[in-house]
Amino acid sequence: MSVKVGVVGSGSWGTALAIMLSKKGYAVNLWSWLKEESLRLAETRENLEFLPGIVIPSNVTCTSDMGECIDDVDVIVTAVPSHAVRATTENMKQYVKDGQVIVNVSKGLEESSLLRLSEVINDVIPHAKVVALSGPSHAEEVARDIPTTCVAASKHRDAAEFIQDVFMNPKFRVYTNPDIVGVELGGALKNVIALAAGICDGLSFGDNTKAALMTRGIAEIARLGVAMGAKLESFAGLSGIGDLIVTCTSMHSRNRRAGILIGQGKTLEQALKEVHMVVEGVNTTRAAYKLALKNNVEMPIVNEAYCVLFENKNPKAAVVDLMMRSKTHEMEEVVMNNYNW
Repeated sequence: MSVKVGVVGSGSWGTALAIMLSKKGYAVNLWSWLKEESLRLAETRENLEFLPGIVIPSNVTCTSDMGECIDDVDVIVTAVPSHAVRATTENMKQYVKDGQVIVNVSKGLEESSLLRLSEVINDVIPHAKVVALSGPSHAEEVARDIPTTCVAASKHRDAAEFIQDVFMNPKFRVYTNPDIVGVELGGALKNVIALAAGICDGLSFGDNTKAALMTRGIAEIARLGVAMGAKLESFAGLSGIGDLIVTCTSMHSRNRRAGILIGQGKTLEQALKEVHMVVEGVNTTRAAYKLALKNNVEMPIVNEAYCVLFENKNPKAAVVDLMMRSKTHEMEEVVMNNYNW
């Protein structure tokens, strides 16, 4: 297969995917929003800030010119922070042509509109076929050819299957899923739970605590997802429980690292400065809090995370309040209705 790819965003994930796709023999363009950064990547053939020690192959063209990056490619990969998706898409739209597939690999929500990121892209470019690529996939491991599995989700089956073919290789397996709502929400909301998991680690709590937090966390994510039109099964998949596991347990996870620092007593601002990378879970916590209210969905972990991050609540008090909530049953109402107790 002869494919041209434009990767918009030269952070860790964008660079890792550019490297991976170039190893399949594709011509890949890698866009940086700063000219100085694109020149540095072209000269050093290494992303020293995010992926030190990983060589950027010669068939990756580094550029800060959006037209040069995406004008004549078959696949456009958007790999910018969630808060920059709309502005970046506005920059892209004059170059996007019919037939090009846009693959969004960012995980988050637009806080101002509460839209999913594929909705943001389609809001700017209505005719675009958008695929969400999500799952347990740390850039640091993908760049080093460590086996990884993701899911390509889209309303357009042909686009999802095309991206499956483009991305799959012996070290990167891709499944397809028509439920883009569930896949995007799972990928975004797990960052909130990962922040909470990090806070628990920073408080020196144990494996029992984290297991409970992750289990109840996926229940909250699924509850909101179903209320927003997602399929329940998606949250048991790669972009649901799969991504939740890796983000809550790995030190590659910037959300978990930020949570650890907050649990150790640092302010949100101090934690973000020390992590020195975009921590998507922070803005997503605000968005999730608003979505829970909008959809009348109970999300106690999200609520406590919001209070810790933005209302200066003591993390230990938040844990006590979670533990002492009113008694209830474990199963969701939709499941309980199938029991004859």
